Amino acid sequence: MAGRPIDARGWIFEVQDLDADTETWLPISGITTFTHNPGENEETVDTTAFDSDGQYEQDVMQRGASLEVEGQYRIDKATKAQDPGQAYVDRVWAERLGIDSRNPVRWRHNTQTKWVVWDATVTPGEQGGGTNDKTSWSATVTKCGAATTKDVTP
Repeated sequence: MAGRPIDARGWIFEVQDLDADTETWLPISGITTFTHNPGENEETVDTTAFDSDGQYEQDVMQRGASLEVEGQYRIDKATKAQDPGQAYVDRVWAERLGIDSRNPVRWRHNTQTKWVVWDATVTPGEQGGGTNDKTSWSATVTKCGAATTKDVTP
């Protein structure tokens, strides 16, 4: 039997709160679309030579990747506080510079038993909306170094 496609809404995205006393991962709520670009920031070098017989050749010199998440700006109905994951991205992580600008982020599909974990930087996205819209929210995460994985624990 052939495999079945998975639902996009089953993806889970979390950011690690580096200010917490214990390891704390904050889910990022309100996401309605995401784009994982595994070729972002890839660099190649042309290795074509006379003995390539007219065929192009290259070597990959640098790998990179990015993850763009977009959705709706979310608040707690009772306290009016922004979603903790979104707030951490907007008010903590996005404010850091230099060697402090990196932060762990992880994601997986709810059918998977391992998280993909990146040390990454973040670029906050635009927010906005029209008369009959909900306010938008987005961020672009750029991988720094090699990705790792971590088992999902209950």
